[in-house]
Amino acid sequence: MYEPVLTTQTELEHAWRELMGPWSHGRHSIWMMLIVDDRPLPQLTQIDEAEAPPDPEHVDGLADILMMLEREVAPGMRVAFLRSRPGKDVVTDTDRAWATSLYAAARRAAVPCEVVHLATRGAVRPIPADVVGIR
Repeated sequence: MYEPVLTTQTELEHAWRELMGPWSHGRHSIWMMLIVDDRPLPQLTQIDEAEAPPDPEHVDGLADILMMLEREVAPGMRVAFLRSRPGKDVVTDTDRAWATSLYAAARRAAVPCEVVHLATRGAVRPIPADVVGIR
Protein backbone atom coordinates (compact mmCIF):
# COMPACT_ATOMS: atom_id res chain seq x y z
CA MET A 1 0.00 0.00 0.00
CA TYR A 2 1.29 3.46 -0.93
CA GLU A 3 1.34 5.62 2.23
CA PRO A 4 3.71 8.57 1.79
CA VAL A 5 4.22 11.25 4.42
CA LEU A 6 3.40 14.60 2.84
CA THR A 7 4.91 17.52 4.72
CA THR A 8 6.53 19.44 1.85
CA GLN A 9 5.63 20.47 -1.67
CA THR A 10 8.45 18.26 -2.97
CA GLU A 11 6.96 15.22 -1.22
CA LEU A 12 3.54 16.04 -2.67
CA GLU A 13 4.97 16.40 -6.18
CA HIS A 14 6.73 13.04 -5.80
CA ALA A 15 3.45 11.45 -4.64
CA TRP A 16 1.61 12.85 -7.68
CA ARG A 17 4.38 11.51 -9.96
CA GLU A 18 4.04 8.07 -8.36
CA LEU A 19 0.25 8.09 -8.68
CA MET A 20 0.01 9.58 -12.20
CA GLY A 21 2.86 7.58 -13.76
CA PRO A 22 4.64 8.46 -17.01
CA TRP A 23 1.81 7.60 -19.39
CA SER A 24 -0.34 9.93 -21.44
CA HIS A 25 -3.63 11.25 -20.16
CA GLY A 26 -6.40 10.87 -22.71
CA ARG A 27 -8.96 12.94 -20.83
CA HIS A 28 -9.12 16.23 -19.01
CA SER A 29 -9.57 15.37 -15.33
CA ILE A 30 -9.23 16.93 -11.91
CA TRP A 31 -7.89 14.69 -9.15
CA MET A 32 -8.48 15.43 -5.48
CA MET A 33 -6.41 14.00 -2.64
CA LEU A 34 -7.40 14.49 0.99
CA ILE A 35 -4.51 14.62 3.45
CA VAL A 36 -4.96 14.02 7.18
CA ASP A 37 -2.08 13.99 9.66
CA ASP A 38 0.37 14.37 6.74
CA ARG A 39 -0.87 11.18 5.04
CA PRO A 40 -3.23 10.95 2.05
CA LEU A 41 -6.47 9.07 2.52
CA PRO A 42 -6.33 5.81 0.52
CA GLN A 43 -8.60 6.94 -2.33
CA LEU A 44 -8.41 9.72 -4.88
CA THR A 45 -11.45 11.47 -6.30
CA GLN A 46 -11.44 11.96 -10.08
CA ILE A 47 -13.62 14.54 -11.81
CA ASP A 48 -13.86 13.80 -15.54
CA GLU A 49 -14.85 16.09 -18.40
CA ALA A 50 -12.81 18.90 -16.88
CA GLU A 51 -11.75 20.60 -20.08
CA ALA A 52 -13.17 24.10 -19.59
CA PRO A 53 -12.64 25.77 -16.20
CA PRO A 54 -15.65 25.71 -13.88
CA ASP A 55 -18.13 28.55 -13.69
CA PRO A 56 -18.69 30.31 -10.33
CA GLU A 57 -21.59 28.01 -9.41
CA HIS A 58 -19.38 24.93 -9.82
CA VAL A 59 -16.63 26.54 -7.73
CA ASP A 60 -19.22 27.19 -5.00
CA GLY A 61 -20.40 23.57 -5.28
CA LEU A 62 -16.85 22.30 -4.89
CA ALA A 63 -16.40 24.56 -1.86
CA ASP A 64 -19.58 23.04 -0.34
CA ILE A 65 -18.23 19.53 -0.95
CA LEU A 66 -14.90 20.42 0.66
CA MET A 67 -16.67 21.84 3.73
CA MET A 68 -18.76 18.67 4.04
CA LEU A 69 -15.68 16.42 3.67
CA GLU A 70 -13.79 18.39 6.31
CA ARG A 71 -16.75 18.29 8.68
CA GLU A 72 -17.97 14.70 8.15
CA VAL A 73 -15.15 12.61 6.64
CA ALA A 74 -11.73 14.05 7.40
CA PRO A 75 -11.66 16.72 10.13
CA GLY A 76 -8.45 18.72 10.00
CA MET A 77 -7.78 17.76 6.38
CA ARG A 78 -5.76 19.52 3.72
CA VAL A 79 -6.66 19.13 0.07
CA ALA A 80 -4.38 18.62 -2.93
CA PHE A 81 -5.56 18.96 -6.53
CA LEU A 82 -4.01 17.85 -9.80
CA ARG A 83 -5.26 18.57 -13.33
CA SER A 84 -4.40 15.89 -15.89
CA ARG A 85 -4.80 16.37 -19.59
CA PRO A 86 -3.42 15.27 -22.95
CA GLY A 87 -0.96 17.48 -24.71
CA LYS A 88 2.34 19.19 -24.16
CA ASP A 89 4.07 19.91 -20.89
CA VAL A 90 3.26 23.62 -20.96
CA VAL A 91 1.05 25.42 -18.45
CA THR A 92 -1.76 26.95 -20.48
CA ASP A 93 -4.21 29.73 -19.68
CA THR A 94 -6.84 27.02 -19.13
CA ASP A 95 -4.55 25.23 -16.65
CA ARG A 96 -4.04 28.51 -14.78
CA ALA A 97 -7.81 29.15 -14.78
CA TRP A 98 -8.40 25.69 -13.32
CA ALA A 99 -5.76 26.27 -10.64
CA THR A 100 -7.32 29.64 -9.77
CA SER A 101 -10.75 27.99 -9.40
CA LEU A 102 -9.42 25.15 -7.26
CA TYR A 103 -7.57 27.51 -4.93
CA ALA A 104 -10.72 29.66 -4.71
CA ALA A 105 -12.93 26.69 -3.78
CA ALA A 106 -10.55 25.64 -1.00
CA ARG A 107 -10.31 29.21 0.29
CA ARG A 108 -14.13 29.53 0.35
CA ALA A 109 -14.34 26.25 2.25
CA ALA A 110 -11.60 27.38 4.69
CA VAL A 111 -9.70 24.18 3.89
CA PRO A 112 -5.90 24.41 3.51
CA CYS A 113 -4.91 23.75 -0.10
CA GLU A 114 -1.60 22.36 -1.24
CA VAL A 115 0.04 23.56 -4.46
CA VAL A 116 -2.10 22.58 -7.46
CA HIS A 117 -0.25 20.34 -9.96
CA LEU A 118 -0.57 19.62 -13.67
CA ALA A 119 0.07 16.18 -15.20
CA THR A 120 0.75 15.72 -18.90
CA ARG A 121 2.53 12.94 -20.74
CA GLY A 122 5.57 12.06 -18.66
CA ALA A 123 5.48 15.24 -16.59
CA VAL A 124 4.03 16.56 -13.35
CA ARG A 125 4.59 20.20 -12.52
CA PRO A 126 3.31 22.63 -9.88
CA ILE A 127 1.09 25.62 -10.55
CA PRO A 128 1.71 27.70 -7.41
CA ALA A 129 -0.90 30.17 -6.21
CA ASP A 130 1.38 33.14 -6.83
CA VAL A 131 1.70 32.13 -10.50
CA VAL A 132 -2.06 32.55 -10.92
CA GLY A 133 -2.15 35.78 -8.94
CA ILE A 134 -3.29 34.46 -5.56
CA ARG A 135 -1.37 35.55 -2.50
